[in-house]
Amino acid sequence: ETSGSPTMSKDDDELEDKFINEQYKNWKVNSPYLYDVVMSHALEWPSLTVQWLPDEAAGEDGERKSSDGPQERQLLVGTHTSADEQNYLLVVKVIMPSEDDVEALAKEDEDEEEKAQRARVKIVKRINHDGEVNRARYMPQRPTIVATKAPAADVYVFDCTTQPAKPDTDGKCKPDMKLCGHDKEGYGLSWNSMVAGRLVSGSDDSTICVWDIDAQHANKDAVDPLCVYKGHSSVVEDVAWHVMKKNIFGSVGDDKQLLIWDELVADKKPVQSVAGHSSEINCLAFNPFNEHLLATGSADKTVAIWDMRNMAAKLHAFDSHEDEIIQVQWNPVYQTILGSCSQDRKVSILDLSRIGEEQSKDDAEEGPPELLFQHGGHTSKVSDFCWSTHDPWMVCSVAEDNILQVWKMASHIYQEDDEGGDVPMKDLE
Repeated sequence: ETSGSPTMSKDDDELEDKFINEQYKNWKVNSPYLYDVVMSHALEWPSLTVQWLPDEAAGEDGERKSSDGPQERQLLVGTHTSADEQNYLLVVKVIMPSEDDVEALAKEDEDEEEKAQRARVKIVKRINHDGEVNRARYMPQRPTIVATKAPAADVYVFDCTTQPAKPDTDGKCKPDMKLCGHDKEGYGLSWNSMVAGRLVSGSDDSTICVWDIDAQHANKDAVDPLCVYKGHSSVVEDVAWHVMKKNIFGSVGDDKQLLIWDELVADKKPVQSVAGHSSEINCLAFNPFNEHLLATGSADKTVAIWDMRNMAAKLHAFDSHEDEIIQVQWNPVYQTILGSCSQDRKVSILDLSRIGEEQSKDDAEEGPPELLFQHGGHTSKVSDFCWSTHDPWMVCSVAEDNILQVWKMASHIYQEDDEGGDVPMKDLE
């Protein structure tokens, strides 16, 4: 996968597998020192998408245990099955390990069965889905409402509370709404955190659609967009709403462009555009604390930071991955912390406040000063990851090898970071 070359011989494949296995073994040996929590679960099928659900989305199955017992959290994932196998949108319950569990997990002589009991992951709800779930995201204002992207052009909206407890065996996908406007599939999908029901989507057809699902719709199986935006000359890879300005959203694509849009602009043209990277741009995210900052991730293997007041040049480019960047996400609590996942099987955690710090020669070999941590628990492309809203250093990641991992780096790694969260942003400005 990582070589990107179609002419790889069988020997090369075997060598690469061997290399990946060696890396994984090293990671496993070192993981007790690197993590406070690390849980692995093999899903039946790989998921291309993952998102922690807030507690109120849990519904009747998701009652919480008292604070001294194990904490239960829920995740939104999907399936990517092969051939004719049924696909599902899934709500998954994760029983988080308590402090005692973490200590016990570090003991290697523990009975495998006990370990399995502890890192429990259970499917709470299956919803029939047409084709694989390219992406699934819940509406922040009403977390039981979930939008998905599928191989079909339409965007599906499901109300998890009204969908049947067990999926119909006929496999029919019955979303509560179908949003039309695209004529090809895509991945980009984002709910507006300031305007309930407002959803933006990007597609391989090079267009962007915005819908208001809360408006009155005569036909719920064919909801027309409020507006279709055309500014990209190729596939739109990702879209995102601004976190503090309700009319602003951004988009990135295979045309290497980063575009900023304003719904209030009459001519429906982007208000800002920049050729952001030397290859396709796969993802973007607006910083939740600083209204001017956003991050992009590209097939050129870099993550870039931009200041919307001056997009002529990027503020910084991070070079911590060896293959294309698939997803970027800002930490919801610490404003200088940014995560990225890649085709190179890694999830990197970056800290903008460490840019330019002096390093010893040994440290420099490990990576740039801003590379706080690199998660190496996956053995294939990491498709998506998500920061927990309950525990600001907890992450869930999913990879093409069917593995879902919940992990939290050891506190000694980030402890010194918790001190001055506000200073670095001012430095950046």
